[in-house]
Amino acid sequence: MKKKRVKTVYKRHDNIIGYTLLAPWLFGFLLMWLIPSIISIYYSFTDFNLLNTPSFIGISNYVRAFTKDAKFVKALGVTFTYVLVLVPLRLSFALFVAMLLNKKHRFLGLYRTLYYVPSIIGGSIAVSVVWKQIFGNNGVVMSLLAVFGIEQKLSLIGNPKTALGVIILMGIWQFGSSMLIFLSALKQIPYSLYESAMVDGAKPRQTFFKITLPLLTPTIFFNLILQIINGFRVFTESYVVTDGGPMDSTLSYILYLYRRAFTYFDMGYSCALAWILVAIIAVFTVILFKTQNGWVHYEAED
Repeated sequence: MKKKRVKTVYKRHDNIIGYTLLAPWLFGFLLMWLIPSIISIYYSFTDFNLLNTPSFIGISNYVRAFTKDAKFVKALGVTFTYVLVLVPLRLSFALFVAMLLNKKHRFLGLYRTLYYVPSIIGGSIAVSVVWKQIFGNNGVVMSLLAVFGIEQKLSLIGNPKTALGVIILMGIWQFGSSMLIFLSALKQIPYSLYESAMVDGAKPRQTFFKITLPLLTPTIFFNLILQIINGFRVFTESYVVTDGGPMDSTLSYILYLYRRAFTYFDMGYSCALAWILVAIIAVFTVILFKTQNGWVHYEAED
């Protein structure tokens, strides 16, 4: 009996310590995520402009988005284009650089740090302002084009045909986090596999498609989900560099949501837009998980 009591006391003591250490996270989860999410869901079914009392209107906000709001369709199209172009290019470039950095080079640690820096500062306001200056009317890019005899009346961020390309290029530039994940995965591939392939006379291209790429598919899958989510959340670049222009050619979904909430004070409608985005991201994620059995290779399955 005494031993059971002692064990019970120790168990309670451990639980108290555990919950005490977990308390800051639980507090943040409840206060910063769960409660605001519940309130946001409620507001999405109301007519609320931050000044009036919320009035319940059912699914009218959701119906309005798909049937009466042309800007919603425009912002959704711009964001889909951004994601579908950005994600493959960013992951491809990240994998390419990771493979270069996986080899032995002098100052290798310095190179890895330098390549990762854009991911740390790339989404900041300051960098977006610099990017705007570089591609603006009096920026470096326009000056270089003039040197080569290419006269442009509009800057690249002032032209509706090229403005989104500049935003995408800025997103590709922030490839460092994906690169580090790929680099870590490359180091886990046994070198004995490459030695066996070399003995059999395999060429570098064959070893890449037959060894490297299949063993990297779990990492590609992980990076793909992260980058799709981050792509749909693009805001700073579109807001600072182009402010959604010209002619709404860079009007990202989050920027439009932000305008509805804090420019037009249409908070109920903006909450509905937010949950539509959550649903879109969830659909993409489910599709990826459902299709992973056809292309993702896990060693444990063997």
